[in-house]
Amino acid sequence: MARNLAIALAVLMLVIVGWALLAGSNAVTIVINGQEVTGPLKGAIGIGGLVVALIALACAAILLAFVFAGIGVLVLGLVVLAGLLLALLAFPFLLPVLIPLAIVWAFVAIVRRSKAAE
Repeated sequence: MARNLAIALAVLMLVIVGWALLAGSNAVTIVINGQEVTGPLKGAIGIGGLVVALIALACAAILLAFVFAGIGVLVLGLVVLAGLLLALLAFPFLLPVLIPLAIVWAFVAIVRRSKAAE
């Protein structure tokens, strides 16, 4: 599983690097010692910086996932609750459909729980 994830992330990084190479936007200029970098190494230097930035962002995301795991669960719960409230406000005609589904869901959960206890 971890190997497949690592391969997928490496491919994703290569896709992002390729996109940055082919996009060719002039929004970013690389300046070293007061002079803009030109020539064939401009792309290599820019892609090196992009790869370093991607790795740094991935490391920061992993660190934040461990640091804010408890807070993240609470925030995720609040986001789900807000989404449910927004869905209730946006689609009030679905409420008659959702009530029987909730009853069936609760019944199935009770039956499965009682079977698992045996």
